[in-house]
Amino acid sequence: MKITQACAKHMVHQGIFQWNEHYPNRNAFENDIRRSELYVFEQDAICVGCITITTLKDTEYNPIKWLTKDKNIYIHRLAVHPKVQGKGIAQQMMTFAENYAKTKGYLSVRLDTFSQNKRNQKFYEKRGYKRLGNIYFPKQSKDPFFCYELVF
Repeated sequence: MKITQACAKHMVHQGIFQWNEHYPNRNAFENDIRRSELYVFEQDAICVGCITITTLKDTEYNPIKWLTKDKNIYIHRLAVHPKVQGKGIAQQMMTFAENYAKTKGYLSVRLDTFSQNKRNQKFYEKRGYKRLGNIYFPKQSKDPFFCYELVF
């Protein structure tokens, strides 16, 4: 929670209102832990990043015309503490998630990112993710979130 709260504050200073008091929340992380889907990145024995890798498809994703039909994983809550951003940690966590998906026989990785977060969009597009459509999380923003998929 401290990492995502620091990220939310950092994004707000940049005019990106992606995360707020509603999301990410403690309940989401507790569910991730209960399902063994939360992974952390440690640096010098300090947790500086997190990522959720799940097979659960949020209902908000239903309208999207995905490139594959089944055997997918979803990425949520990827965060790197602002003090260590720009050092390749997010790249390492995404490589881990993509390799995890491949070794487990999944066909693709799916995720969403905020339409106002150009840095994240560029990050995923450089990794080969294809933008497929928009979804909305009303408690987070009036602006859409873009859905992406990487097919292996």
